[in-house]
Amino acid sequence: MPNLNVTLCQAPLSWEAVDANLAHFDQCIDTIDATSHLVILPEMFSTGFSMNAADLAETMDGKAVSWICKKAVERNVVITGSIMIREKQNYYNRLLWARPDGSVAVYDKKHLFRYAGEEKVYTAGSRRVTVELNGWKIRPFICYDLRFPIWIRNLNLSYDLAFFVANWPAKRAAHWRALLRARAIENQAFIIGVNRVGVDGNGFDYSGNSMVIDPTGKILFEDQGHACYPCISLDPDILKQYREQFPAWMDSDEDLLKPG
Repeated sequence: MPNLNVTLCQAPLSWEAVDANLAHFDQCIDTIDATSHLVILPEMFSTGFSMNAADLAETMDGKAVSWICKKAVERNVVITGSIMIREKQNYYNRLLWARPDGSVAVYDKKHLFRYAGEEKVYTAGSRRVTVELNGWKIRPFICYDLRFPIWIRNLNLSYDLAFFVANWPAKRAAHWRALLRARAIENQAFIIGVNRVGVDGNGFDYSGNSMVIDPTGKILFEDQGHACYPCISLDPDILKQYREQFPAWMDSDEDLLKPG
C-alpha cells in the first residue's frame, strides 16, 4: 500500500457557534496540501465540547453533516471529525468519516467523559468501526476513549492506523502525550491525536499537542499551543518491517477482548 498523507487540523473553536466554525474550517481546508488523502478535525469541531445538545445537536441531514460531506466531494479527500447528533430521543458524540464519493461512515463515542457529565447528556456507542483508505485499515476514536486500552486493542492487526479526535485540556496534556505513545507501542500501529487549541466557553485552556507517532513510539510530529494544519506522510514500510522484526502482536491476550 502507498504512503498515506494526513492533514491534522489543530485549530481554535468558536464556542457553540456552528456557522463560524464551519466557515473557519471551510477556509482552512481550501488551503491544505493538495496531496492530502485524509483531513482530521477535532472533537465536536462545529461547537466545542459542549453539553448543550438540546439546542445544538443536529440530525444526519443537518448543517454540519451536509457541510463535511460536500467538502469531501469538493476537495476529493476524506474529512473526519465529531459533532453532536440527535437520533430519536438520544444524543451522540458522533465521528463522521466523509468520503469523496459522498458516502459517510460513523463512529459513536464509546467512553463518555464522566468528569464533565457527558454520560448524562449523550448515549454511548457500542461498536468499533474500521474504515479503509488507499489500502490502509483505519480505526477512529474520540478523546476519552484514549484512556481505555482494551477498547483500542489491535487484535490480529485489525488496523494500521488509529486516530483520536479530541478536546483535551492543557492541564492534562502530560496524560495525552503519554497515552498516545503507549497506544502506538502496545498496538504496533501508527497513532494520531488531533486536539484543539484556545479557550472554550467554560474557561478551559487547550494546548493542542496534536501528535503523529509511529509503531515504535517515535514522535513524527507534535505542536503545542498554535493553530496549525500540517500534512504528514505515513510510510507503510515502517509498519511492515517493525511488525515482522518484533512480532509482539502474535502474543496478545485474545481472551480479554470481546468481539466487536
